[in-house]
Amino acid sequence: MDIWYFLMEIVILLGSAFFLGALAQHLRQSPIVGYLLAGTIVGPLLFNASVVNQVAELGVSLLLFSIGLEFSFSYLRKMGRIAFVGGTIQVIATVALVTLVMVTLVTFSQAITMGAIVALSSTAVVLRVLVDRAEIDSVRGRSCLGILLLQDIAIVPLVLMVSLFTSTAPEISIAMHMFKIIASIVGLAAILYLLLYRVVPTLLSGKALFANRELSVLLATVVGLGAAWASHAIHISPALGAFVAGMLLGESPFATQIRADIGALRTIMVTLFFASIGMLVKPHWFIIHMHWITMVAVFIFTLKTAIIYGVGRIFSLDNRQALATGITLGQIGEFSFVLAATARGGGILDSDTFDLIVSVIIVLIFSAPYMVTYAIPFSERFISRLSRRVSKTDVYVHPDAVMSNNQVLVVGLGPAGLQVVHTLIKRQLEPVVIDVNPHSRKVAQQIGIKIHLGDAANEEVLIHAGIKEVCMAVVTVPDWKTAVSIIRMLRNLRPQLSIAARCRYNRYLADLEKAGADIVIDEESTVGQMLTQRIIEHIQESSGSIFACRMAGQTPEVSI
Repeated sequence: MDIWYFLMEIVILLGSAFFLGALAQHLRQSPIVGYLLAGTIVGPLLFNASVVNQVAELGVSLLLFSIGLEFSFSYLRKMGRIAFVGGTIQVIATVALVTLVMVTLVTFSQAITMGAIVALSSTAVVLRVLVDRAEIDSVRGRSCLGILLLQDIAIVPLVLMVSLFTSTAPEISIAMHMFKIIASIVGLAAILYLLLYRVVPTLLSGKALFANRELSVLLATVVGLGAAWASHAIHISPALGAFVAGMLLGESPFATQIRADIGALRTIMVTLFFASIGMLVKPHWFIIHMHWITMVAVFIFTLKTAIIYGVGRIFSLDNRQALATGITLGQIGEFSFVLAATARGGGILDSDTFDLIVSVIIVLIFSAPYMVTYAIPFSERFISRLSRRVSKTDVYVHPDAVMSNNQVLVVGLGPAGLQVVHTLIKRQLEPVVIDVNPHSRKVAQQIGIKIHLGDAANEEVLIHAGIKEVCMAVVTVPDWKTAVSIIRMLRNLRPQLSIAARCRYNRYLADLEKAGADIVIDEESTVGQMLTQRIIEHIQESSGSIFACRMAGQTPEVSI
């Protein structure tokens, strides 16, 4: 193939992804939808079928490599039990239920592969929309983030599991096949470890070499593509090898610099991946089988929403937050393409089944931004209609807590809320706390205060917490939309109540004030004022010593 002709095809594909991605963003969709459409529309005009398959496999590997670079067990531990335990329950329950449903229609290997494909949600789309809506720190945002991180980890054992079913030989051959895969991965990891932790640090031991950003980008490119090629050469999943390479590179001594330098490379990786998946779509097949695609998509959305709702309830999320989390993660994600491609390459999925799965994934990814946007309003309306009875919140009252007439309602017991609570106690005021996080119960018990576990945007929760008896309310939740809903509810129930609120981002200051907050603390402006004050104080404190040193003809020591 003429290299310049191939380069032209790549440029056209990336250019189409840019324009369609920008159009999708303008229509309040994820740019990923534009990348998929670019592959669907432009890909078949540029590449033949064999090249499409190769580009798709390479795209999968590049995506898994970039994810491996960001992989961190320490960050996952910070997410708490809903990530480790809740995410694990969700993945296992989804795989098991889908397998039970499908095993009567297809072979066991196909059924469990479909279960693995359905178990994963779209990390790229969901987190992108949550961040754009400034809801990543909300209860739903934290719950979704924890489950998504666990799903990202689960892709490795799931790919390994699907790879085992590619062997149609007797059980002893399957065992040998499993041993071969594990041995190959361990061998590849050992080689990469020696390369990245012994050879490369020695080569880059010089300060000038280590600081050369070109070398770090070249290193990441060589490791990612090289691991994918080596995995393909030894007949294991290139995506799995690329993920292992990314994970090892992400924990290497120069990982921080590499993460900072390959942002543009990561963007190209993700774009090529989704464009390559878009190439696999058959528009004619899609239109003919639209009824089946719709039925399967609705079934998957309903099933995943129900499972994740149950997981949320297990971990003490209230009905609204648990249902909203389920709706938000009710789609199938981009990593499901990895499993589908692996299964097709191993002969587990036939052509029609693969086309159906790819079509359903694209439909659900296209719907994902709407799932995230409308999850909260829909769950509130649904729960309200489902139960018109006054819901009782889970209340913990410390034995030493005594009712008084100087109560202050504090919504949220995070770092900001905890600081407010301590200050109120010092001033002989009694804080009454509402929080949706069950772990806040222990904190309340330690400091001897009363806490109501529930959603403060709910009228029944506020009434049960004693909103009519407090002299003031303080809203400390970081999510501005949640804060606005709470302030409006407070203002409706107590029109004359004094309300103070925390504003994390300056651009939402007017929204909080319009909702009815009397006092709004703008974190960005406050930090700027404090930073300026400390700078001035430092200059004033150091100016005398600098002047004295200059008079004595000495150079003042500067601590770095």
